[in-house]
Amino acid sequence: MERKISRIYLASKPSVIHFLQVSWDKMLGSGFVITLTDGQSAWIGTVSESEIGQEADDMAMEKEKYVDELRKALVSGADPVDAYQFDFSEEDCCFSCEKTLKDVSFRLGSFNLEKVANPAEAIREFICYCLDSIAENKAKNEHLQKENERLLRDWNAVQERFEKCVNAKEGLEIDLYKRFVLVLNEKKSKIRSLHKLLNEVQELEKNMPHEREATASCEIPAAQDPIYDESTDEESGDRSEASVSAPATLSKEDSIILSPDVMDIAPSRKRRQWMPKDLGTEPKMALQGNQLQEMKKLLQSMVQATEKDAAFLSLVTRQLHGVWSRITQLPLIPFV
Repeated sequence: MERKISRIYLASKPSVIHFLQVSWDKMLGSGFVITLTDGQSAWIGTVSESEIGQEADDMAMEKEKYVDELRKALVSGADPVDAYQFDFSEEDCCFSCEKTLKDVSFRLGSFNLEKVANPAEAIREFICYCLDSIAENKAKNEHLQKENERLLRDWNAVQERFEKCVNAKEGLEIDLYKRFVLVLNEKKSKIRSLHKLLNEVQELEKNMPHEREATASCEIPAAQDPIYDESTDEESGDRSEASVSAPATLSKEDSIILSPDVMDIAPSRKRRQWMPKDLGTEPKMALQGNQLQEMKKLLQSMVQATEKDAAFLSLVTRQLHGVWSRITQLPLIPFV
């Protein structure tokens, strides 16, 4: 059985403290028992479920709503003290309850009570119930206090672990940020060196036509040297004499002997010696130009790849920096 004891003041005797006990088995709407005492006398009465239904019908209220109003007035005590007024008439032993709404009040119900022949026994029950309630509440408080201490220890442990995790996370982020910055600086240095090498290759490629023109200008006069193109005086004299006497004295037997002398092959030999040099120079220059082109393409591809890596590292670094900034701005959760 559940019960509730409360201290009330009657409208007819506001200076006298009365104690009201309401007890019920399952639900308040199925019936309850009222016990009223002023410390000297006691009155008791039983309210059945049918009486509760009759009171609800008299007030034109639903039973559930009426029972809820009775609970607020007699049991819960959640509303202000002056929200409900109680009164008791010793002559007819009628206990009544009213609800006050601003300047208007309406009766919740009136219940008939009977005077207890042995009020000391009723008062003893009041006192025992109060002591039992105090002991029960004390045990609950001790249990709750222990539970609070355990939760506080757990909270402190969790907070300590959380701070360690935060410190480890911050250290890891700082280390990763430093490593990213180091790698980014290395990439930038590599890009600068590749750009420098690419500029040197481009400068060398620009100078190649000038070198070819200078080489060609040096080779053309050598190929047209009069020493090799012009014949000697003796050779010209022999050729003129042979050309004059040949038609008169030439015969089949000595035609080969008396034919004009073969020109000195030295100039031709020298020209042949110059030609391999010319033929050898052009392929070397072409080969060198192809190598420069390939090297230029390779350097350009390396520069592009390195720039992509550097751009990616810069993006990651900025993102890490942003995340780090947001994390540092978040305060730790204080313990309440």
